[in-house]
Amino acid sequence: MTNEELLQEAKKARLHAYTPYSHFQVGAALLTREGRLYHGCNIENAAYGPTNCAERTAFFKAVYEGERNFTRIAIAGAPEGKEADAACAPCGVCRQVMMEFCNADEFKIVLADGRGGVQEFSLKELLPYGFGPDNLN
Repeated sequence: MTNEELLQEAKKARLHAYTPYSHFQVGAALLTREGRLYHGCNIENAAYGPTNCAERTAFFKAVYEGERNFTRIAIAGAPEGKEADAACAPCGVCRQVMMEFCNADEFKIVLADGRGGVQEFSLKELLPYGFGPDNLN
């Protein structure tokens, strides 16, 4: 699957977002090493703290299904009713969840570039000096 195709899947996922407070919809498409795809969307809550990001929704669905080997995630976010065509990078909490399950050098994060193309970053680029399972050994 190309980065462009993965980003299109993230854009589809954002249509399922539950965002009655921020009205900012985010979708994620998470790809496993075996080629399986898991979608996620942000799900808000009136208490704000229990709100869950699209990226974590996708990861948690995949982990529940027994997945542990991930290669890439595409993220698409924009206000309701607008095209997701500008970069929407993952928050710090989502980057930390990625660090739990992914190799920071190898795992890639795919974002729209705002000009109709895509950008790709390694997790290490977006979370330098990240803390993960290896730090506990």
